[in-house]
Amino acid sequence: MRLLVINPGSTSTKMAVFRDEQCLLARTLRHSMEELTHYPRVIDQFEFRKNLVLHELEQAGIPLDFDAVVGRGGLLKPVQGGVYEVNDAMLDDIMHAMRTHACNLGCLIASELAQAMPGCRAFIADPGVVDELDDVARITGSPMMPRIVIWHALNQRAIARRHAKEHGQKYEDLDLIVCHLGGGISVGTHRHGRVVDVNNALDGDGPFSPERAGTLPAGQLVDVCFSGQFTQSELKKRISGHAGLAAHLGTTDVQAVVRRIEEGDAHARLVLDAMIYQVAKSIGGAAVALYGKADAILLTGGIAHSDYVVSRLRKRVEFLAPVFVYPGEDEMEALAMNALGALRGELEIKVYR
Repeated sequence: MRLLVINPGSTSTKMAVFRDEQCLLARTLRHSMEELTHYPRVIDQFEFRKNLVLHELEQAGIPLDFDAVVGRGGLLKPVQGGVYEVNDAMLDDIMHAMRTHACNLGCLIASELAQAMPGCRAFIADPGVVDELDDVARITGSPMMPRIVIWHALNQRAIARRHAKEHGQKYEDLDLIVCHLGGGISVGTHRHGRVVDVNNALDGDGPFSPERAGTLPAGQLVDVCFSGQFTQSELKKRISGHAGLAAHLGTTDVQAVVRRIEEGDAHARLVLDAMIYQVAKSIGGAAVALYGKADAILLTGGIAHSDYVVSRLRKRVEFLAPVFVYPGEDEMEALAMNALGALRGELEIKVYR
C-alpha cells in the first residue's frame, strides 16, 4: 500500500510517504511568519500548503500515485476515536469550523489530492476533537458551559499503544495517564482503551503551556472581558497564542527558558516551575479519576526532550505510578498505520455525520 501523510501545523507542514510500514520520505516544510502573513485566515493557506507538498514530491521523484492520503484531523464536531473517511459532511463542517487551527487543512488537502488519483481514498484519524468522556467528567458548575475537549488525541493514543506493545500488553487492558507536553499541554486519562477524561488544551482548561493560558480565575477573566481594553479577538489570543510562557517570558522555547535559568534568571525559573507544578497537579487529578490505580504515566511531546522539565515532573508524580518518557511525537507514523489498517480491513472505517 502506498500512503501519503500530511500533517499541517501552525508554522510547518509535515509530510511523509510510506510503502506499507516503511517510511520512504519524511519532510518538515517550515513556514515563516512573513510567508503566512500573506493569508488573512488559516483556511486561505490551503493552496500554498498543498502546492508545497506537490513540489516536494516532484523534487523527490515520487509520482502522485497513492492508495490513500491521510491528513491530520481538524476541529470538527466531537467524535469517537478511530479512522474516518473524508466525506462532504466533514469538508462542509471544516469550512465552517468555529475554531481556527492549521490542522483544519489536513482533510481538505487529503481530499483534494485523493480526488486527483483513481481509486485513492482520503482519511483522517483520531482528530483532536475525539470525545469519549465519562458523563461525570463533562459536567461543569454552569449548565451553560459543559466541558469541550480538544487535545493531542493522535499522539497520546499512538504513544499509549507503543508503550503497551513494548511491554507485551494490550492498550485496551491498561489504565494509563498520558501527558503531551508541547505548545499546548494535554493530560489524558486512558481507561482500558478509552480516554474518559482530558483537558481542553487549545482554548482554556488544565495547565498553562508555552502558548496557552490553561484554566484562569473565572471572576478576573469576566472583569477583563468587560474592561474595554481588548477586542474579542485580542482576548482569544491572550488565551491561546500569546499566553503561557509566551506572555510571561516572551518566548515559547523551553530550552531558551532553561538557558535563562542557568544564567540566573529567577523569574524564568519561577514561571517554568509553575508550569511544571500545574502539569503535575493535572496528572494527580487523572490518577484520582483512575482511583489511584494507574499502570503507568507516559510523558511525550517536544518538551519531553527537556531534562529540566522531565526530572522535576518525575519527582512530583512518580509516587503515583512508574513514569516512562517518549520524547517528541509519533503522529506521522500513527496516521500512516491508521490508514494502512483501514485499507487492510483491520480497522473499522467510520462515517463522519
